[in-house]
Amino acid sequence: MSQSPLKKDLALRIGLAARELPDTDAARLLAVLGDAIGLPPTAGKLATLTVKGLKSALDGELDGIDVEHLKSALGYLKGENGLSSDPLPPVEPYADGDMPNSIRVACASNKAEKLDGHFGSCKRFLVYQVSQSAVRLVDIREVDEREAVDDKNGYRASLIRDCQILFIASIGGPAAAKVVRVGVHPIKKPQMGEARDELVALQAVIGDDAPPWLAKVMGQSPEERIRFEAEKVPA
Repeated sequence: MSQSPLKKDLALRIGLAARELPDTDAARLLAVLGDAIGLPPTAGKLATLTVKGLKSALDGELDGIDVEHLKSALGYLKGENGLSSDPLPPVEPYADGDMPNSIRVACASNKAEKLDGHFGSCKRFLVYQVSQSAVRLVDIREVDEREAVDDKNGYRASLIRDCQILFIASIGGPAAAKVVRVGVHPIKKPQMGEARDELVALQAVIGDDAPPWLAKVMGQSPEERIRFEAEKVPA
């Protein structure tokens, strides 16, 4: 006898929980839940699930997963986290040349203006133009999984190919290679938080005194970067 389909609210919980875990989709998480509490999952079964139980079921599926990600996923599974979507921030007008000496930064996101997404499962990329004096949200790029049938990582990388930096909660090796291949520098931020907080921190190191990796990302010539390094070497 076939299993009855999941109720809409439970399916939504599982989908949102999957987005809190790196490189995980709803089908994969459903299989994990089958090992942890049995199928089909019900509200009653999910209420008994613990962080320890979820982590144990995930062993072998995800290595070194952060406890905070597990807690967040469990909150969705149990219905403790709100299921409604937070409103997206407004996009600000931008034209090429508006912000001299700026760089373009993508942030993997699931909620509002949060930097809380894993590369392989985030809902969208928030795209900012960042200079020493300003941070401007210039685009919001939604992920359409229907476009990623043949190459999920390649499709996602193509959405941000005009950026220089990508902030993500986590990213696997093969995915990172695809991102680097399109000229984007990925940076993991596993603690997650507000996207603008990370961008303000980035602003502090943009400019003539940028570290070598950022100077390269910003397009400074090798001569400029070598001069910077020479100036930092004590006499």
